[in-house]
Amino acid sequence: MIRVHSYESLGTYDGPGIRLVVFLQGCNFRCLYCANPDTITCEGGTLTAPEEIVRKAVSERAFFGKKGGVTFSGGEPTLQAKELLPLFRMLRDQKINICVDTNGSILNDDTKELFSLANLVLLDIKEFNPERHQQLTGTTNSRTLETAQWLEEHNIPIWLRYVLVPGYSDFESDITALCEHFKDYKMIGRIEILPYHTLGVHKYESLGKEYMLGDVKHNTPEQLDRARELFSRYFPVVYVN
Repeated sequence: MIRVHSYESLGTYDGPGIRLVVFLQGCNFRCLYCANPDTITCEGGTLTAPEEIVRKAVSERAFFGKKGGVTFSGGEPTLQAKELLPLFRMLRDQKINICVDTNGSILNDDTKELFSLANLVLLDIKEFNPERHQQLTGTTNSRTLETAQWLEEHNIPIWLRYVLVPGYSDFESDITALCEHFKDYKMIGRIEILPYHTLGVHKYESLGKEYMLGDVKHNTPEQLDRARELFSRYFPVVYVN
């Protein structure tokens, strides 16, 4: 059984084409800007049989077209890697495209098999500088970088995603260092810059939690343009989502 938080049909921001996005329960990061704080605890969600998710995906397949499919997000999907493996095999049997949106912090036999069954990994790089990554997420980025290397070595397509948080992850030196690190990766198909937003702030209020970035303003057009320009020096395909 899989702990599912919620679904989004006809999604257009989490992978190619039109997608069914399955938000899974549980996360091992504590990102200060998390838009889904209600997905963090591993105890919530609805226990769901893999067959039920397959049925939902098949019922929406007509909308997927040639590029669309199912994206697993969260939370952090790899926390449930063992439970997801049978589901991924079923979706593959149905020839449904699979994306995994992950922070890349868990790399073991189960996650390696999970990534190998996916058509695309949306790898979230929260920050390249280790100290700032620790400040932003509460944990290290070393395993994320290890996962990226493993994906590259095993020819698994990657889209790198980077949330641009003013004062936390918009340092030009860090973005340049990230680009230098990944510039020779052949499996990175595109870079996605995700603008910082506060759409999830009301969830903190309902959960009785304090939103820690209350004073952070949204990105200006100039900040987004500058980040895109920096990434474009190294990568041919850069989008601002």
